[in-house]
Amino acid sequence: MKGVLVMRFIPLLIILTISIISGLIINHNIKEFEKRHFYLISLVYLTFLGMILFTPISFDGTSVYVMSAGTGRVNLHQLDIIDIGFAENIILTVPLGFLIRKFFPHVSILSMAFTGFMIGGGIETSQYYLSHIFLINRTSDINDVLANALGIVVGAILMVVYEYITNRKTVVATK
Repeated sequence: MKGVLVMRFIPLLIILTISIISGLIINHNIKEFEKRHFYLISLVYLTFLGMILFTPISFDGTSVYVMSAGTGRVNLHQLDIIDIGFAENIILTVPLGFLIRKFFPHVSILSMAFTGFMIGGGIETSQYYLSHIFLINRTSDINDVLANALGIVVGAILMVVYEYITNRKTVVATK
């Protein structure tokens, strides 16, 4: 039983190790304060996202808890888009769409939708396999794929709007 408990937290250990190393690299190599600040905040978000998605740690909007050991479930056919969990998954991935658009500014919104579906599918597939290997008890759900894709597209659109507003202010300020 003790081995199962330790085994379940291997993904968390990997995520935290990668995050700490990445943070040290960012802190050492990026000297410009604003850029370093942005990268470190992005790293905190991605670490939080990885912990919520790939470990037995769960967050339901009001509390954080550790899920019991198990292999989870799979839902490939029951759509339930009018649910608080659907909205939470959209909100969870909006910053990811924002970041993707920031680092790849020439990607179209249609491509971002495709990217969102691929990332959502990749997350759910990873959760399925991690649930069977490390017993993290994650459910792979088609609703989550749709919500993740929608959140990424919303984040990308928000980034486009942000760029438009800031570029417009720059043009007006130079006149």
